Amino acid sequence: MLDRLVGLSMLIVASTVFLYYTIWTLFMPFVDEDHPLHSLFPPRVWAIRIPVILIILFTTVVGSFLSVVMIRSNRKKAMKAKAKKAS
Repeated sequence: MLDRLVGLSMLIVASTVFLYYTIWTLFMPFVDEDHPLHSLFPPRVWAIRIPVILIILFTTVVGSFLSVVMIRSNRKKAMKAKAKKAS
């Protein structure tokens, strides 16, 4: 039951973020600048900056993780080869 609740909450959050971003990027350029609806959204330049920052952050985290895994794997292989050579 808990997994369904977590899944539902993740779906609601993802749908809300998608709807907000879609309205911000696709519909707000056609609304007048002095309309009060513009106060609910950040400047349009952030519509590009935020995804770029998230992509760079995600790529950095994944690259760092893969690097650590490869380094540890190489160390284990070197230790096994050293132990095998000593025997």
